[in-house]
Amino acid sequence: MTTPSCEPSLHTPRILVIDDEPRIRDACMLVLSDKGFDVAAAPDGEQGLQMIKEKHYDIVLVDLMMPTISGFDVLSEVRSHHPDTVVIVITGYATLEHSIEAMKKGAFDFIPKPFTPDQLRAVVEKSLRYTSALQDIADSKSRLGVMVNRLTDGVMTTDARKLIVQVNPAFLHMIGHQGEEVVGHHVNEIIHNETLLESIDQALKMSPDTFVEITKEIQLNDTSAEKFFGARCAPFRGRTNENIGTITVLHDITALKKMDQMKSDFVSMVSHEVRSPMNSLLMQLKNISDGLAGPVTEKQQEILHRASEKILNLNNLVTELLDLSRIESGLIAHEKEPVNLAQLLVEQKTFHTPYAEEKKITIHLNCPDNLPTILANRTNMEEVLANLITNGIKYSPAGGTITLSAAKENEYLKFQVADTGFGMTGEDLEKIFTRFYRVKDSNTRQIQGTGLGLAIVKSIIESHHGKITVASEVGKGTTFTVLLPLADG
Repeated sequence: MTTPSCEPSLHTPRILVIDDEPRIRDACMLVLSDKGFDVAAAPDGEQGLQMIKEKHYDIVLVDLMMPTISGFDVLSEVRSHHPDTVVIVITGYATLEHSIEAMKKGAFDFIPKPFTPDQLRAVVEKSLRYTSALQDIADSKSRLGVMVNRLTDGVMTTDARKLIVQVNPAFLHMIGHQGEEVVGHHVNEIIHNETLLESIDQALKMSPDTFVEITKEIQLNDTSAEKFFGARCAPFRGRTNENIGTITVLHDITALKKMDQMKSDFVSMVSHEVRSPMNSLLMQLKNISDGLAGPVTEKQQEILHRASEKILNLNNLVTELLDLSRIESGLIAHEKEPVNLAQLLVEQKTFHTPYAEEKKITIHLNCPDNLPTILANRTNMEEVLANLITNGIKYSPAGGTITLSAAKENEYLKFQVADTGFGMTGEDLEKIFTRFYRVKDSNTRQIQGTGLGLAIVKSIIESHHGKITVASEVGKGTTFTVLLPLADG
């Protein structure tokens, strides 16, 4: 006995032959048993249906024209109660009318009498491939359902009519729904937040040539406390790119909101309790240095100048720490707009040129006028460029050059800040974006800084879904490369 060539599952496929002609039943059983299938037979539709109730069959071969119960009635019964069973019709009346009627009732295929063993084997193996594919789909759908149901984020999908297709327990818990099954219901019946409903409407109305994830922050009241959620809604597209539904994801950000509030409170405290006294101390030192408290010797002036520089560095450190805290808390995420980087580069070159000229450094700009825009926070992009350009000036010897360049690269805008400065070792490159890390050698020992500038730059770039890299060689210079998504991406 040979092993079946196609199996819908690990068990041996079960086949039932229902035919009132003994020779047909016997021939089918002989051919299919020889292939290793588990084959049973019934002489009429009534006994066949009884056998189907008692045991599951993967394939049923049924004659259309039988006494008592016709093959059509058997087909209808099987399709109603055993939708995963494949039905193959055996008929000596293979007319177009019978074919159409049988297809309407759910027949998978036909085999006309008389048929050869090869024809029978071919149609059975074809149906087994079909059942195997159905089983794979069912298994995948089941695994996907289990995975979605276990997600801590809330997930809901709808069709084009805004009827719920799938929703996991986390989503229902987040919106406060309890009780009856919601699949098949309209979203308005279970969701009462206008912002969330508007997001679903916007996603459905989105034109085929546009794909944007709609992000909103929503607030829902639970029985015990206020809850905050990040909501993301996007259209679900068909093969022809038409909107066939939506997918909505809810992420609980209540803890993050509380942390943001704590950070804001901390920022306010630091601003008042640390920066204000330092600014006051700087003013007092300046008064002494200006001689308002009496004559000051040259040595005293030198000491006062150094003390003022240290306090100013500490003040800058506090400011940069607060900036870094604000960026990493995500507070700039909702302040983005289309930004023309070409214009920004021109402005930054103009602004930093006087400082560069003091050190006898030249700034070059290589940027096309037709650069596409990026979706970004303008103030933060200015901060990125200012930091990179200032670093280039500070860490370059007199007579050096800084080159600013930008160009479109695939779906990104790439800009570079390259200098001919002191350069860095491989060890420095690995740590350059680490907070408080500063390159220290004979060339840089006297250069003041907090070591937070590049950490801030990296945080800003990442908050814009971009990437920053650095290449450097000691004695030849350093190049920072930034990639940012285009505004229409």
